[in-house]
Amino acid sequence: MPYDYVFDSYAWIEYFAGTSKGKTVNKYLSEGSVVTPSIVIAELSDKYHREGWTAWPEDLLFITARTVVFDLGLKIASEAGRLKSEVRRKNSGFGLADAIVYQTAEVLGAKVVTGDKHFNGLKRAILI
Repeated sequence: MPYDYVFDSYAWIEYFAGTSKGKTVNKYLSEGSVVTPSIVIAELSDKYHREGWTAWPEDLLFITARTVVFDLGLKIASEAGRLKSEVRRKNSGFGLADAIVYQTAEVLGAKVVTGDKHFNGLKRAILI
């Protein structure tokens, strides 16, 4: 199955917060097939629990019902390290989780929906 979009943590946080950027995320959720990398699930779980947000069980259920949760495989893991090193030469804030999300989109031929400035200038990034 072809996928259109990969959502990062930023996109999901905006969506669940109901912001104007979240409305843009909803547009992508409604119009295409969406993947959520498993590392995004870990990042979101961390944020919800760290900040005391209580809606994690419901939001996780929504994510798993509306998107495909894509696990980190050998190809993505291997290439994410290379990508992080390459992008870090120009953008010191680009982290390993960012590289995994981006590499997931690369492998799937999809676009990353994000508002994270660390993705600025990357061809597969849609900045909301």
